[in-house]
Amino acid sequence: MDSQNKPSESNWKEPEVNHDVVNLPFKYYIFDWDNNILHMPTRIHLEKKTQSGSWEPIAVSTSFYALVRNDFENYRPPDGDWENAFREFRDFAHEEESCFLRDTRAALEPVIAGEQKPGPSFRQFRRALIEGRLFAIVTARGHRSETIREGVKYFISHVLTQEEQNTMMANLRGYRAAYEKGEGYLTNEEVLELFLDLNQYHAVTSPDFRARMGADKPGVDIQEEAKQFAIKNFMDHVFRIMRRSGVDKPISVGFSDDDPRNVRAVVDFIEQELHREFPQVKFVVYDTSEADVPDGRKIVVSGQMELPFE
Repeated sequence: MDSQNKPSESNWKEPEVNHDVVNLPFKYYIFDWDNNILHMPTRIHLEKKTQSGSWEPIAVSTSFYALVRNDFENYRPPDGDWENAFREFRDFAHEEESCFLRDTRAALEPVIAGEQKPGPSFRQFRRALIEGRLFAIVTARGHRSETIREGVKYFISHVLTQEEQNTMMANLRGYRAAYEKGEGYLTNEEVLELFLDLNQYHAVTSPDFRARMGADKPGVDIQEEAKQFAIKNFMDHVFRIMRRSGVDKPISVGFSDDDPRNVRAVVDFIEQELHREFPQVKFVVYDTSEADVPDGRKIVVSGQMELPFE
């Protein structure tokens, strides 16, 4: 370690490094956010057809919208514009704080206080962070990637205990020592930023994501296809990192989502395409749409490794 980069305080201690991470199985995760990690208060603005045939405004949750999003006979966007419907799911230049960060804080407060249960994949997301696993957030929202990243950073600082954050740092330093061959001292904040930069944050109805995908249809029509594109992008990203680091190990990838349509689309995508391209990977999909199944219904699509959501 470069002594010139070390802090000069007399009470400075060598940071803990967990070198045993090299012996752990390689597990990666892809998480939907709304109603999967957290029950967000964000609302979708629609118009609902009344019995008289008129239309009245209604604000609905993402879970309700998942049930009616293809019922165009009874629900429509205000003024025929889906951007109006999803205005709480977008970033705007005039905002001092994004809706996503504000709603993440609002969703976390009752969870931290023990007043409300989190989403079914909350515990696994927390565990993935502590273990320093690579992950992707793949959400139907329309925020910038940087906005979702800030929400994850807020989650780390407010959900993980100090002991858990210390464990995460030791694991991240262990991965860096084993695979990145980094030189010189890095602060915890620098280590965290490098880790956050390695992960992916895909809001699949955002303008930048749709531009990358080459989509020209309204975001409401391409959600399943867009999530497939994001998953393939994450798989390519993971294998680029593995090749760069000289890692040749079997891996497992878990995907969780609360929308049964997305789950079916992802299972089909894995069976028909990803399994052929990545035969060494075990894919496990978790359908978290059923409230009475705490961690989601497990669907093992391919492979032999175990990938518990505990």
